Amino acid sequence: MHLVYPAVLAALLFAIGVYGVLARRNAILVLMSVELMLNAVNLNLVAFDVWLRDTLHAGQALTLFTIAVAAAEIGIGLAIVLMVHRNRGTSDVDRLRDTAEPPQPWDTAAEDGTTTDDTPTGEKAEATA
Repeated sequence: MHLVYPAVLAALLFAIGVYGVLARRNAILVLMSVELMLNAVNLNLVAFDVWLRDTLHAGQALTLFTIAVAAAEIGIGLAIVLMVHRNRGTSDVDRLRDTAEPPQPWDTAAEDGTTTDDTPTGEKAEATA
């Protein structure tokens, strides 16, 4: 078996996956692109296992491990995306940056070293340190 054919196919799949992760805005499409990249890795593992004629079949064993990790990643990733979509109404990756907690009034310090609720910032720093 020629090693070039599966290696080129895996490289193309991986490149398409990288493009999908970098260019897509939808979180589900990003997860699908990550899966495409993992499948390219699986193809390389199996191709090199067959090419090297490994008696332990380590490439195929690693492929099974990668499939198990990918299944767990998709399960958790889809659960997170569905929860965010349910709460926010969108699965746009750029809008997910707004999920951070808003700054609290005591987090914004005035120039004189006090916050809006007249608590010195030094006391807060000592309490958290």
